[in-house]
Amino acid sequence: MTDDSRPFHKPIRRPAELFDRLFAASDPAEVSRVAHSTAAALLSRVRQDPDASVVDRLVAFTDDHGIDDIAELWSRSPARSLPGALWRLYLLQLMIHDDAASAALLFERGRAELGSVDEVVAGAPAPAGPDELVALIDMILRGAFDGDFAIALERAAAFCRIQAAGATHVADDYEPTEPERASGLTTRALRLARYAEDLTAAAALWRRDSLS
Repeated sequence: MTDDSRPFHKPIRRPAELFDRLFAASDPAEVSRVAHSTAAALLSRVRQDPDASVVDRLVAFTDDHGIDDIAELWSRSPARSLPGALWRLYLLQLMIHDDAASAALLFERGRAELGSVDEVVAGAPAPAGPDELVALIDMILRGAFDGDFAIALERAAAFCRIQAAGATHVADDYEPTEPERASGLTTRALRLARYAEDLTAAAALWRRDSLS
């Protein structure tokens, strides 16, 4: 006899490649309108009354529901827009949650190779293992909802720069023996670096009340 009292959970569908997922749209103008209006309404509503339980649910959203629901709203938005920035924050979180061990390896390598203030800006402990990185990215996402949004974006950008540096140097290690793996890491590094630029620009726009 089955227990029908258990809550139903929608199957979690995660993209095979987090940085390449594209979603079709029959009416791009309508998709853009919905993306911008939902992102603005969500952020405004939560920041006006940052109830801890609501913020908890938003931070854990992709763990409970997967990425598709958010992607359908925000994945096609310009990088330097409010929905585009939120989409990138969620993608970073999902990347870390999906493979925290690899993320920790890249982070520690990037921290050592980069030698910048980015680790301070990101707020990472030293050393940062898988559990610490999961906690860090969740904290950054939480800050987008109940803290200074620009600071959250800048922390995420710093996080991306460190990961990008780590991916670049680990790719160099693999190049002589595993060129295909090295190519994948190089591609990831380039995308993370681009994310860092976009998130930094979005933070500057937010401070000028120009991020929409």
